[in-house]
Amino acid sequence: MRSAFARSLGLAACTAALLVACRKPSTAPVPDPGRADSMTVRAHDLEQRVARLELQRLERDAQVDQLQTQLDAARREVVRAMAKLQTLASRAEAASAMAEAEVALQSLQLPAGQVPPGIVEARQLLAQASDEFNKGNYGGALYLANQSKGATGTGRGTLGGGDLTTLRAGEVLFALPISLQTMGRANVREGPGAAFHVVFTLDAGTNVTGRSYADQWVRVTDESGRTGWIYYGLVGRRAEAAR
Repeated sequence: MRSAFARSLGLAACTAALLVACRKPSTAPVPDPGRADSMTVRAHDLEQRVARLELQRLERDAQVDQLQTQLDAARREVVRAMAKLQTLASRAEAASAMAEAEVALQSLQLPAGQVPPGIVEARQLLAQASDEFNKGNYGGALYLANQSKGATGTGRGTLGGGDLTTLRAGEVLFALPISLQTMGRANVREGPGAAFHVVFTLDAGTNVTGRSYADQWVRVTDESGRTGWIYYGLVGRRAEAAR
């Protein structure tokens, strides 16, 4: 009987110990909301940086393509110039070409605070043409004036397609228009952000031209002349999109 009583006391003691243990507060760590907020901010910053780098890569690729095109054009121009060495350009021809280049530059309406590289080059070429003209090198002046007109045309293309004379806060013009293609069906919005209204929708594989960017959004113009903003991840360069 004593043995049974002892066993009962032991069982009661174990039960009491378990009840006390169950009543102890949890020692699990409490999440730090400040740390979570910090990680969210860092993730957003990294996403912004990736977007900027991707847009800059697209711009660089387009610049390389254009430089190659300009190099080919320059070679053809030199060949033509060599063929004309026997005939010296007249003073009137050089003066006329310089006047045309000057008028082309003056006709441009440039965005406040930003001058596309093509326009900077056009001005420099026209100044060089003037120097050669004053030296009596009319052939050189004619060549440089024609190069200036070509650079002005490139700069005009950068400004073309939509009203880019007024830039939004944080908007940056590409150095030159970028040929892009939608990677899938994509909404085009009034402004650079998901909160802006959708103005039209493009099907996958639609060709567009990138004009500028702000944060993770690209201002584009489609082949019918419509302009709006599209998320950078929804477009790629045409050669890449076709792969």
